[in-house]
Amino acid sequence: MSDTQTLIENRPPSVAGLFLERVTATPDAEAYRYPVPASAGEGPDEWKSLSWAQAAERVHAIAAGLIELGVQPEQLVALAASTRIEWILADLGIMCAGAATTTIYPQTNAEESAFILSDSGSRVLIAEDAAQAAKAVEKRQELPELTHVVVIDPAGVETSDWIITLDELERRGAARLEQDPQLIKERVGAITKEQLATVIYTSGTTGRPKGVRLPHDNWSYMAKAIAATKLLGPDDVQYLWLPLAHVFGKVLTSGQIEVGHVTAVDGRVDKIIENLPIVRPTYMAAVPRIFEKVYNGVAAKARAGGGAKYKIFQWAAEVAREYAKASQDNFRRTGKASVPFGLGARHKVADTLVYAKIREAFGGNLRACVSGSAALAPDIGFFFAGAGIHILEGYGLTESSAASFVNPGEAYRTGTVGKPLPGTEVRIADDGEILLRGPGIMEGYHGLPEKTAEVLEADGWFHTGDIGELSPDGYLRITDRKKDLIKTSGGKYIAPAEVEGQFKAVCPYVSNILVHGADRNFCTALIALDELSLRGWAEENGLGGKSYAEIVAAPETVALIDGYVKHLNQGLQKWQTIKKFRLLPRDLDVEHGEITPSLKLKRPVVEREYKHLIDEMYAGTREA
Repeated sequence: MSDTQTLIENRPPSVAGLFLERVTATPDAEAYRYPVPASAGEGPDEWKSLSWAQAAERVHAIAAGLIELGVQPEQLVALAASTRIEWILADLGIMCAGAATTTIYPQTNAEESAFILSDSGSRVLIAEDAAQAAKAVEKRQELPELTHVVVIDPAGVETSDWIITLDELERRGAARLEQDPQLIKERVGAITKEQLATVIYTSGTTGRPKGVRLPHDNWSYMAKAIAATKLLGPDDVQYLWLPLAHVFGKVLTSGQIEVGHVTAVDGRVDKIIENLPIVRPTYMAAVPRIFEKVYNGVAAKARAGGGAKYKIFQWAAEVAREYAKASQDNFRRTGKASVPFGLGARHKVADTLVYAKIREAFGGNLRACVSGSAALAPDIGFFFAGAGIHILEGYGLTESSAASFVNPGEAYRTGTVGKPLPGTEVRIADDGEILLRGPGIMEGYHGLPEKTAEVLEADGWFHTGDIGELSPDGYLRITDRKKDLIKTSGGKYIAPAEVEGQFKAVCPYVSNILVHGADRNFCTALIALDELSLRGWAEENGLGGKSYAEIVAAPETVALIDGYVKHLNQGLQKWQTIKKFRLLPRDLDVEHGEITPSLKLKRPVVEREYKHLIDEMYAGTREA
């Protein structure tokens, strides 16, 4: 048996157990960094740290406080908060009490929040602030099992027997621990690997969310498997901003506990650019939309600098892609990331002019990023790879505890999601669907045995609903969602995500794009533009001072995007080409339900919302 197999197969029953082991092993090492905003919002944030021992003191107090409230093993405690240090401490506290966490995105409305609380049977809600608590107050009559609401930021909250503050919960827990110092150790020691740890409700691109039941063993396996990839070491600094209500963010907390590195936690997306030079991370996970926005921002800034600067950027971008492709091809063949001398010389010049500034914007210490949740356009991936920002694409689902595949360090291949984590099996079905089996796969959907049976076979194989292909040496490439494949009226299959990704790589102004064409005789697209990039272009083209909607409606803007669509079409098969498009009057967003909190497009919602524009594009055409 290999060291990796031994590490994974001898895993403890729970991450709660791993946490206690970590605290014992490195009590004084730095565990977390987190920002404390300046008073009155003036001046920069102050960053503070917690050692593992300090984190454990709060985690144990939260766990004991929940036990004081009557929370029993496997009962559910809901967390409705943004990504912040208290989210992690609360989640660990819930697990150390032997209970289970169910997550609610802060953006979730009162009706859906109440559905999750009711469906999960949550006994306690840990809410971020008055706004999150108010959702439970509004629906209290529908939530007879909810015995308490615990509020992290109590400003504007009227406390009672039903609503208490997190500080009060911790005080009660600390008092309980004085009477019973072994309480947490005993609760954690009693956890079995089959015991429920988490129910994560899929944000769902269609219909009501389903609760995915993930036992403690899923997270313990993930922690050990992530450590086994050796992508991270104890000296790494992770910048964690992803929503922790999402499985991608949650799994990163498990890996950190096993490896023991520092995590800087701040979920404010508008603070990412400001935080990077302060945190100076060596590692960061993100979704493709972030890399697309950075790429578009760099391109827009170069364009704003004048024709010469933009030409230099375009040249450097092509050099980066050529360099990345050559080095990855050579590494695959020889094990060395070498490139021809002339290309290396051009790359060195481009690095001085362009790439070094991009790396500095990421903090200057970044060794690697992991990208997941959706496909990253290969041209954008190759650009960053050539610029020295190594994006390791990974793949997984809520149902597989997030991390099933990841690209292996130096041997990463842009355009693939890498190889399976140790202990995870994969096979491709006859119709191209990716099937997974292993210790990361869910127990099933909460209260939905029929839905579980649809995707989980008796022998453990899980049907992902994604289409993909494996290389001879085990790298997986995702081609599309099984249900998202478009079949034109001419009988041709099209993967819309592939076309959409290519457009994002050629057009620096796009924010979101939806390709439509199912049962039609040609493809069309709905395109939403990035407001920041678009305004810079508008200022230079006589459209300054106009509203976003006015800029989008201007003939000059339509002509601009038409040029990029024509450029895209040159590289597509005839049946894939975009014959018509419409620019949307605003960007797609979470608030309107058009994208999920993890920034995935909700196709049915967008197609319903803009049906009139789709109908307009096909008006007067004869559908075959």
